[in-house]
Amino acid sequence: MNYFDKNEPSDASHSIPLRSEIPVADTWDLSLLYPTEADWEATLEEVRGEYGKIEKYRGRVGESVEILLEVLETEKALDLKLERLGHYSSLRTSEDSSDNLNLSGRARLQNLYAQIGEAMAFLVPEIVAIPNETWLTFLQSDKLEPWLNQLECTRRMKPHTLSAPEERLLALVGNALNGHRETFSQLSNVDMKFGTLRDAKGEERQLTQSSFSSFIISPDAEVRKAAFHQFYEEFADHQFTVASTLASSICTDAFKAKARNYPSSLEASLFHDAIPVSVYDTLISTVRDYLTPLHEYYELRRKMLGLDELHAYDTYVPLISEMESNISFDEAIDKVVAALSPLGPEYCDVLANGMRNRWCDRYESKGKRSGAFSSSSYRNPPYILMNYKANVFSDVYTLAHEAGHSMHTWYAQKEQTYQDYNYPIFLAEVASTFNENLLTHHLLVTTTDRRLRAYLINRQIDDIRGTLFRQTMFAEFEKTTHALEENGEGLTLDTFKGVYQELLNAYFGAGVVLDEQLQLECFRIPHFYNAFYVYKYATGLSAATALADRVLHGGDAELTAYLGFLKSGGSQFPLETLQRAGVDMSQPAPIKATLELFKRRVAELRDLLSE
Repeated sequence: MNYFDKNEPSDASHSIPLRSEIPVADTWDLSLLYPTEADWEATLEEVRGEYGKIEKYRGRVGESVEILLEVLETEKALDLKLERLGHYSSLRTSEDSSDNLNLSGRARLQNLYAQIGEAMAFLVPEIVAIPNETWLTFLQSDKLEPWLNQLECTRRMKPHTLSAPEERLLALVGNALNGHRETFSQLSNVDMKFGTLRDAKGEERQLTQSSFSSFIISPDAEVRKAAFHQFYEEFADHQFTVASTLASSICTDAFKAKARNYPSSLEASLFHDAIPVSVYDTLISTVRDYLTPLHEYYELRRKMLGLDELHAYDTYVPLISEMESNISFDEAIDKVVAALSPLGPEYCDVLANGMRNRWCDRYESKGKRSGAFSSSSYRNPPYILMNYKANVFSDVYTLAHEAGHSMHTWYAQKEQTYQDYNYPIFLAEVASTFNENLLTHHLLVTTTDRRLRAYLINRQIDDIRGTLFRQTMFAEFEKTTHALEENGEGLTLDTFKGVYQELLNAYFGAGVVLDEQLQLECFRIPHFYNAFYVYKYATGLSAATALADRVLHGGDAELTAYLGFLKSGGSQFPLETLQRAGVDMSQPAPIKATLELFKRRVAELRDLLSE
């Protein structure tokens, strides 16, 4: 199941409607997945009764081409049902996260996943155990042609695949090993109490993990300062607990890597996508070379905000306040489709029809998940969750972003088999960020409004800063702390804070005041509890920027190459997929091009604001 999330703060009003009060036409149509809840329940029970049949193949997977194909098709039939079950369940839970029926169904499904994972633990070990001579004869059969890509990927895992009993044990302890994620989530979202705070309008509001972001983009410097200190006071009160939780997460990563015979946690995370460590290191070294323009931008911020000194919590407020707008959802669709016109009529027509015909759950309602995401299952609509507000101009960008995910999935489903359609996370943010680039380009070339132009440029600068610079800093933190654990040096509260402080000093520079509490930021980043994910945001942005430039300034060949990228799904390793589209992420050039764009945009903004 494809599921791509864009968590943005939801600044809820005091009159959030009930879901029953939202017009049906403004909600997604989940009947295309299951006409009724009873149909979902029936499929769940069907899968519960079917999955045990896989047991008859235990010890026989390498017996013949026919048996191998049979077990693959049996697993596929089961996976298709599971994917749709999970897709529907996640969407229903997103509609109302307080609904006990939705939560109960999701919990039962999670338990079923674990049971099926245990039952199928023998499959991969038996595939990789097929002798090479036998395997070569298998490859000569046309019957396996639709499965060759996935089989080769599985065989590639041979050095890191354990025996069937060992794989079963790892499957059994999976939930326990990943318990740190749930601990962090419950601690930070439930147990921690951040109190209330008055916003710039003098209204008292709850300070939470979600609302913190809206406070630190406040135009009122005192609100930003108060929110920062009040928020991190609560983390300071729990700092030993969160440090222990993060250490446990890193220890788990090191254990899994060692158990599967990887040289390190980093290499374990990169192996599945065939990403060389050099790609990770090149990202860090290239960004490090461009820290001076970042520091210059911070100095521009200090001057434009009229501050004697710039604190880290002052670096998020837009220099140009949110544009006043009144853009209906249908008008937002028009703007997004117009911006994406370089992608051709098929792309635009499919997208427009989908968004106008209930792909999208449009508006906020009580209990609905905040932020936005795109989610799909094979040959089903690539649904979009929004919490759209007509007076929030940035929501048009969010719609373009999620549309990128959805159309990536639509093309991959259309062109690929089930086993090859699901593209890796390394590629996931490319199509979405590509769309944001096209939207920025479209708005810049069609506006004569100087304030809007400054707003758009400032937005793009901050996107690059937040995605390329900040996520690379996070990637450095993950690499350093995992190396410390793997070298036996141990991870303590002071170790984490020391490593993070060094990175803060480098990335913010001497011109930004770094309050001591900022060291605790490393404990509140959810992705740190699911390591080596964040670098993909930085590489994805760089690839998207390069591809957007190719399409905007190229011709039919460049467009065909980009659409080929969307259609490829997971049929190739990600670096190969991007190379065929025209971008080589094994080299620093795409990253440098994005950093050079950052430099140019900062100069443009400086000129605009000085006039």
